[in-house]
Amino acid sequence: MKIFNTLTRKKEEFIPLTPGKVKMYACGPTVYNYIHIGNARPICVFDTLRRYLEYRGYEVTFVQNFTDVDDKLIKKANEEGITVKEVAERYIKEYITDAEGLGIRPATFHPRATENMDKIIEIVKTLVDKGYAYEANGDVYFRTKKFDEYGKLSHMPLEELESGARIAVGEQKEDAMDFALWKAAKAGEPAWDSPWGKGRPGWHIECTAMINNLLGDTIDIHCGGQDLIFPHHENEIAQSECCTGKEYARYWMHNGYINVDNRKMSKSLNNFFTVRDVAEKYGYEPIKFMMLQAHYRSPINYSVEVIEQCKAALERLYNCRDNLDFMLKNAAEETRDGDADRKAALAKRRDQFVTAMDDDLNTADGIAAVFDLVKDINTALAEPQSRDYIRYAAGLFDELTNVLGLVYNRNKESLDSEIEALIEKRQQARKNKDFKTADAIRDELKAKGIILEDTPQGVKWSRA
Repeated sequence: MKIFNTLTRKKEEFIPLTPGKVKMYACGPTVYNYIHIGNARPICVFDTLRRYLEYRGYEVTFVQNFTDVDDKLIKKANEEGITVKEVAERYIKEYITDAEGLGIRPATFHPRATENMDKIIEIVKTLVDKGYAYEANGDVYFRTKKFDEYGKLSHMPLEELESGARIAVGEQKEDAMDFALWKAAKAGEPAWDSPWGKGRPGWHIECTAMINNLLGDTIDIHCGGQDLIFPHHENEIAQSECCTGKEYARYWMHNGYINVDNRKMSKSLNNFFTVRDVAEKYGYEPIKFMMLQAHYRSPINYSVEVIEQCKAALERLYNCRDNLDFMLKNAAEETRDGDADRKAALAKRRDQFVTAMDDDLNTADGIAAVFDLVKDINTALAEPQSRDYIRYAAGLFDELTNVLGLVYNRNKESLDSEIEALIEKRQQARKNKDFKTADAIRDELKAKGIILEDTPQGVKWSRA
């Protein structure tokens, strides 16, 4: 497998630190509100990366954090007259609802910043002791220029980075480029005891501490949105490598932006959508499909037309899988001559899929391979097939869609006992040549959103 490494700006063969094992970290949400569709992209993409690595036989330890102490949480808590912890608990629960809706598997670990305060303080103290950080009236800052490789991830020269640096009112930095590791306590803010007095961590140090606590000094893959490259990930590298003297992450992966109707998503432009907003209208899975139907490093444009196209594409996948179930139930033979050749032809789609995904997680071409498989299956099912072939086709379909985390609502589709009874009653009426009753039942089911199709193999149903 090859991965485009943001650090080197080229595709590199993926070779984990420990054969057969992968240590992977993805920056999670700051839990002060519902996640928006921009947040959903890294969640979907890097869940798929984890799935694919496991599919290829790796044992993956996947860590995704919750930032549960931050200026935004403090502002929200003060506005609502509740504690920061209450804000965090509320929106972690809302995140879990959305993540489950998107078919996202829980990470191996979901650490919180507030649970790692001892490690945060330990790392900051080490940086101060080594001369990479300094205290100023209870704040602790990192000396950016003391790290010679600063800027290596964003590939921006120091002079360019300096031009945008400013010292805010109240800050007592030695240099405008320096960034906060620890912030002195202010009234109305949560605070923890430290060698520099009461305070709370800066944003960047939180991820470094959680990685160090759970995964060690060096990890295989660090990933997140493109907007995190600078300053967040750049600062993570600086503070971690100065603390440990070791490489922080071998491979860096960043997903591209999402635009809305070809414009940057912004509340001021009134084109800001949460995942919950979109899911209430279109369902969660079309959002997931949209995130994967383009290469993860390419920009995505969200629009009503795009999400409806994704919904229609998913219906093709569901229809194919439902047809396989139906044909399996009604197949006349266990095996047929030529099954081995027919299965070998289908297996080429697995090879096509793996080739795509091995090329920097190209989910766009991976999905294309799945639809080529669907086309092959639909063509084959135009004629009677053996149970052996149908079982193989269904297994291959499930194998590939499971890697992508798609078609995960299939098992939720079930007819309740009332509808099952009506279908059976209609079948009996047709056998008795009572077509008036049969037609009335068909109309009744149609009103309930159940469409029936009479085929030589029996009656098929689908939801309207």
